[in-house]
Amino acid sequence: MALSASDVQSVYNLLANSLSSDQSLRKPAESALSQCESRPGFCSCLLEIIAARDSACREDVRLLASVYFKNSITRYWRHRRDTPGISNDEKIHLRKKLLLHIREENSQIALQLAALVSKIARIDYPKEWPEIFSFLAQQLQSADLLASHRVFMVLFRTLKELSTKRLAADQKNFSEIALHFFDYAWNLWQRDVQTMLQSFSALSQCTTSSSFMDQQNELLLTCERWLLCSKIIRQLIISGYASDVTSAEEVRQVKEVCPVFLNAILSFLPYYSSFLEGQIKFGDFIKRACIKLMKILVAVQCKHPYSFGDKSVLPTIMDFCLNKITNPEPALASFEQFLIQCMVLVKSILECKEYKPSLTGRVVNESGDSLEQRKKNLSSAVGDTLATVLPNDRVVLLCNILIRRYFIYTTKDLDDWYQNPEFFHHEQDMIQWTEKLRPCAEALYIVLFENNRHVLAHVVISILHEAMRGSPPLEIEISPGMLLKDAAYSAAGHVYYELSNYLNFSQWFSGSLTIELSNDHPNMRIIHRKIALLLGQWVSEIKSDIRKMVYHAFIRLLQDNDIAVRLATCRSLCYLIQDSNFCEQDFFDLLPTCWSLCFKLVEDIQEFDSKVQVLNLISVLIEHVGERIIPFASQLVDFFHKIWEESTGESLLKIQLLAALRNFVCSLGHQSSICYNMLLPILQRGIDVDNPDALNLLEDSVLLWEATLAHATSIGPQLIDFFPYLVSIMERSFDHLKVS
Repeated sequence: MALSASDVQSVYNLLANSLSSDQSLRKPAESALSQCESRPGFCSCLLEIIAARDSACREDVRLLASVYFKNSITRYWRHRRDTPGISNDEKIHLRKKLLLHIREENSQIALQLAALVSKIARIDYPKEWPEIFSFLAQQLQSADLLASHRVFMVLFRTLKELSTKRLAADQKNFSEIALHFFDYAWNLWQRDVQTMLQSFSALSQCTTSSSFMDQQNELLLTCERWLLCSKIIRQLIISGYASDVTSAEEVRQVKEVCPVFLNAILSFLPYYSSFLEGQIKFGDFIKRACIKLMKILVAVQCKHPYSFGDKSVLPTIMDFCLNKITNPEPALASFEQFLIQCMVLVKSILECKEYKPSLTGRVVNESGDSLEQRKKNLSSAVGDTLATVLPNDRVVLLCNILIRRYFIYTTKDLDDWYQNPEFFHHEQDMIQWTEKLRPCAEALYIVLFENNRHVLAHVVISILHEAMRGSPPLEIEISPGMLLKDAAYSAAGHVYYELSNYLNFSQWFSGSLTIELSNDHPNMRIIHRKIALLLGQWVSEIKSDIRKMVYHAFIRLLQDNDIAVRLATCRSLCYLIQDSNFCEQDFFDLLPTCWSLCFKLVEDIQEFDSKVQVLNLISVLIEHVGERIIPFASQLVDFFHKIWEESTGESLLKIQLLAALRNFVCSLGHQSSICYNMLLPILQRGIDVDNPDALNLLEDSVLLWEATLAHATSIGPQLIDFFPYLVSIMERSFDHLKVS
């Protein structure tokens, strides 16, 4: 039965009750709303509640109504066999009324309304709702600042939604939108930025003017509208025009927009420090605006590299970014996110394959105006431009700055390490390179070195030797020299594959690294951790003359008092064991100590990721030592049993444990029955489809079961009792059966 206007109050009451803390009111209301969702007219009732702005209508109820409306669109807007959905007449009514109520003062409800319109537009534009963009364009003519802000919010969400459609017809529709709408959005963007800069200038001079303070809310709304307009321009350029990589045709909007974006950044940055002190809201906006504009430049460069590589665009932007990285103003040095975006853009340009010379020859009788030839000409022109902007002396300067300034641990880094070594290790190990300044600098350095290896190899070696002279192996103070040596070791580790032609690792290890490992002062944890990482990175250069020394070095590092050092050693030891030159015989004498240290490390660590990492090392070690594992089988049985008991609720840890057990069974071979008391209860839980963890553990458990059967000397009653589980597994899925 359809709902009508007379049911609006009933729906309102249900929404209000569903927000109640009284469970006796909330539960029945939620149940009633769930039953109403599929009834015709429900969305119309919700929209009436959203549109009601009198004092009798609670804001939280209106917000909840908008959420229910959004969810109903996802479920019922399209016609499905199992539900009648929303009728065409009701859809027409909803679309018209939605556009009439875009001007919403509550920002949360306005955001939901924008999402509502975008979801409907994804389904109905252009066939059922061709007038949406013309209507929104008319609304932008209004002098009402709030109304235009809300329209831009709707436009951004709608364009973002439509840009994700991948059918050719949908992409053509989006291109037509960009063609008709770009110029208007761009002109408004430019007008707004001039208004903002004039207001910022007045604001910086008249911070106590009461007349100007009254206009701050309006200025903030203008700023937010401008930011939305920036996002819309990005969406139009990125999704509205085919990449110039496919056509080698210039995208005019890139050359028009990018230099102006850079000028806007240059105009905003002087206000960064002053606003953070006196005008926090505007200071926060300046931060967001500069970061957003830089991200847009990065996105444009990736989508339209040839247009971005034009002489009117790339040189000035590249020069600006390089200057900010190598010589930032004092106030900008603390603006890490902006510096990160500068590094991201420089890295994107340096590694862009469209800017590199083509390795293919020219086809005989090929036209000089062919697509491939135009691409080669464009690549050559951009290459010449980059050589002018980034000559060898500037490459050397950038390399030095990255290592000597950005690779260095800060006081905060060292404090974090001291407070929680385990968390520090994982933060360094797993963080995205675009999120923190040092990892971003390291990523840029790697690309810079790859592009200029012959120039930078001797520079890095020189920095390494300088750092080693400035910080003796037996130093105990955390001095600038020690931190520089840590940075130099990082630089050498990141480009080991190229630097190995210029640096003899055996001499470096024997002459310096071993001495530093013998220094047990707590402050040496910085260098010890870096040596542990270096050994994993340079594993292919560990020759037979130092192999035993390196194995002993790993054991020494596993005995370090610092958790971060020991975890770094675990990771590198995995690389060493998996290397083709690993010698099981040379390592065998160290196995008892290695097991004991691994077991102790598991007891000392708290983080889930740490346990997975150590368990992975044990699994890899078991796999490679093979039958030599038998003397230690009893210890490992006790260890695996303990880990399984402690891994309740940790499915990923159990998966890693099952993989280790599989290697353990394979290494034991026909003697695998000695671990059945521990193994079979674990296996039984893993292959039980009724086990709550079955979804995560079943596949690895079946593989463990297969290994157990393959190495069993006989199929005893214990193993035969497992076969009924196979029937349940096959009834559930055939994914676990191998296809011959």
